[in-house]
Order: sequence, then structure tokens, then C-alpha cells
Amino acid sequence: MPELFGEISLKKDSDSPLYLQLYSKIKEMIENGILSPDYRLPSIRKLSSMLKINQVTVVSAYRQLESEGYVYSRPGSGIYVSRFPGNPLTRSQAGSLMADELYNQDDLAIISGGNIKIHEGTINFASATPTPDTFPVEDFKAAINEVLDRDKGSAFGYHESQGYIPLRECLCDMLKENGIPCKPENMMIISGAQQGIDIISKAFLHQGDYIITESPTYTGAIAVFNSRRAEIVDVEMKEDGPDLNILEYSLKKYRPRLIYTIPTFQNPTGYSYSIGKRSALLDLADRYDVYIIEDDYVSDLDFEDRKYVPLKAMDKNSRVIFIKSFSKIFMPGLRLGFMLVPERFHGNLLEAKHTTDISTSGLIQRAFDLYIRKGFWNRHWNFMYNVYKERYFTMINALDRHLPGSVGYRKPGGGLNIWLNVDYRSWTESLFNRSAAAGVLFAPGRIFYSGSHPQNLYNIRLSFAAVYREQIEEGIAKLCEIMDSLQKDNHSPSNLPIL
Repeated sequence: MPELFGEISLKKDSDSPLYLQLYSKIKEMIENGILSPDYRLPSIRKLSSMLKINQVTVVSAYRQLESEGYVYSRPGSGIYVSRFPGNPLTRSQAGSLMADELYNQDDLAIISGGNIKIHEGTINFASATPTPDTFPVEDFKAAINEVLDRDKGSAFGYHESQGYIPLRECLCDMLKENGIPCKPENMMIISGAQQGIDIISKAFLHQGDYIITESPTYTGAIAVFNSRRAEIVDVEMKEDGPDLNILEYSLKKYRPRLIYTIPTFQNPTGYSYSIGKRSALLDLADRYDVYIIEDDYVSDLDFEDRKYVPLKAMDKNSRVIFIKSFSKIFMPGLRLGFMLVPERFHGNLLEAKHTTDISTSGLIQRAFDLYIRKGFWNRHWNFMYNVYKERYFTMINALDRHLPGSVGYRKPGGGLNIWLNVDYRSWTESLFNRSAAAGVLFAPGRIFYSGSHPQNLYNIRLSFAAVYREQIEEGIAKLCEIMDSLQKDNHSPSNLPIL
């Protein structure tokens, strides 16, 4: 039946986003009995290649189908048609996609041989998505209802592609308080940071163009750049930022169009650029006439008062395209964020946004604007900051108590991720399988490297966004116990070389 999916037609000039079109097509095939129960859908990579669309579009369509009960996941195996289409999934089932990452259904199968089972008791250090109980549902519902009473049908009309003007003004005021100069006319509201990266790629990159990224880096960005057939040049990410010698060499040799960076509490490492490297990066961008995408992942989650300054706040020559998403603080399913765009590229990026989805939901923009103005945002941000701060210190305290001496890490001071450096080459695969069998998941380091980079088997990423404080101690203790066991196995007489 793969040919059925190849015949799916999506209209890129439609008012409806591509992921909703794909969701509707697959839903119709399920409801009409064309796809039978327990039929395995094509993998994310395969379907995106088949339809020539971004992997994120497929992920979003599959998420929507899963949330409504039309499909279910078998971790390490794939996505399957539900036996009872239309029945919503339980929280534990819905969480099984690890929805904030693109690697899950294909890479888990490779790593685990298809033996991973996620259940209610699984401690999931792999996901960086906040737990649903932290979502401010009641306050946002009040904002939506007030907008509906106030604006009535206007809330559902088309909005300009650049975004709802009062919301842009409101966000600019917030940015100015944080030292980032901003004009509403230079801001663009987007459907999450992932869309922002995609829009920039459409406007800047053509097949064969070069882009420099940190190594390792965010998997979603790698997927977007690959979809544009760009050539990715890796620059090693050190504890204080990229290797500047390699960066300048790459700028001279490849003359890239863009540099993609997460300078504060980077994903996946949690590392942050020093002030010196931030300044040097801007100088290099001027010297080699290249533009920087600054993905402000979670810079505001500063738990140790590091006071990192965004590149955009230091940008004197409009070299930085600044992206900010609210997904790790607010409700990720709303898909809401913004970009600050240099004036010279305003038209190109606006055109790319318009061809992507015309505009981000007007109702959501109006409701979020009111949500901020009524003080709900500040209250919720403080709440989330304290939740994450408690989980961060619980995590590093547990690591300090239990981590074997052969495994190292650097305390990032904020963000959502901890990057462990593992000594033994065979550890990560064995550790992944053993810890998953014990009900503890993490993200193996190799998935955060582009295809041009050798697979790194020496790191793992632990995220604390999706785990509760009481789970962290238990999960780290289990994980470190397995590490100890692996270390003893590695040093056992049967594993020593014969002299």
C-alpha cells in the first residue's frame, strides 16, 4: 500500500497548513477502511521524501492523528493505525512519541532492536517537552473566551502574514526590557521556532549552499537544512562556544550563507558561549558577510545567575536573525514564537512565511496578546522557572551523588539539558538498552550530529523537562547503577586483552 501515500496531493498554496492537509488525507483513508487496523504507516523520513515535504510536517500530522486516537506508536517500531479510530490516547500513550524530537521512531529501532516499551512508569530523560500538568489551561481559556466576546468573528479572519500588530508591540516591549532593541515592523510571528528555521532556509538556501552549524546541534534544524539540500559544515561546540579557528577556516573555505547557533544553554549540550566568543562571532559575520540565526532556545532559564547576553543584544550591524519560541515555557501544541528580521531581508522572509501557511492562527495570537497584557504570562513564567529550577538542582545533585568517576559533565547553570561524557565506546548502546529495560530513557549523543559528522558514541543527553522531581532521583540512581555495572563488566578479566 505504499503507493497510496505516494498519490497524496498537498496544495502548498492552500489556506490550510500542509500538516493539516496530510492529517486529513490519512484520517480519511483510515475512516474509509483503506488503511486497516494495525497497518504500519510510512516512517517520518520515508513519507517526507515521498511527498517532498519537511519531516516536521509529517511529525505534526502524525501527532494530530495520535492525539485523536487514529494512530498509535510502538516505540522502536513505528506508527500504526488504531483498532479503535477516534478514541483519544491516554497521557502515557500520547507521550510515547517523544514529540519534541524527530529521531524517535526510526532511531530507537536501530539502537534498541525494537525492544523499547514506554509505559506509565517510564522515567523519560529523552524528552525536553514540559509535563502537561504545568500548562496554564484555565488562564488561557479565560483569555480566549474574552477575545471571542470582544472580537467575535474578527478573531477568525485572515491576519497579515507578519502577525497581529498588538502582539508584536507587546513582545517588543518585553524584549526591550531584556536589552534587545526591537521595532514591531521588524518582528514576525511564527508557528514555533521550527517554522522560523524553515522560513529562513527557504529564503536563504538553495541546493548546494553551505550553512555552518555547531556540532552537535538541534536535530530539527539538521532536518530542515537537509530538506533544502544544503551542505552542512560542522564546527565543534566546546564548553565556552565553537572552536573559532575552525569556524574562521570554514568561513574562508566554504563562504556559507548562514551560521545556525544556539548560544545560550545549547541543545543538546547545555553549553553557552563566553562573552568573548559572542563578540568574536559577530566580528567574523561582518568580516565574511554572513548572517547568523540565533535560536534562543531557553536563555531565560538561568538558574545560577550566569547573565548571558543574547547575540541580538550585541548586534550592531543587523547580522542576527533572532528566533524565540514559547514551547518550553508555555503550551508547545499552540506552536507560537517570533523572529526579529533585519530590514534588508524583511520582504524575502515575509514571502517565505506567506507561502508556508499564510499566517499563524489569529485567534491564538489575539489570545496570547491578551494573556500577556493581563499579567498571566509573568505569573506563569515565574511558576515554570521555579519548576524547572527545582528539577535542575535535583538533577545535578543526584548526578553528583551517583555518577561514576569515569563519566564527566559540566553544570550548564540553566536550560533543560545535561550532557554526559562517557569514557567507553561500547557504553552508550549497551547503556541505552539496559536502562530502557529498567524503565529509564535518555537521548544518545549520536542523533545530534549531521550526516556529515562521524556518529559520536561518547555522549548522552539527559533532559529534566518531562520528569518530576521525585522521578529524577530514582531515574539517576538506576542509570548510574547500570553505568557502574557496565564499568565493572568492561574491567572484568574476561574483557582484558591477552598479553
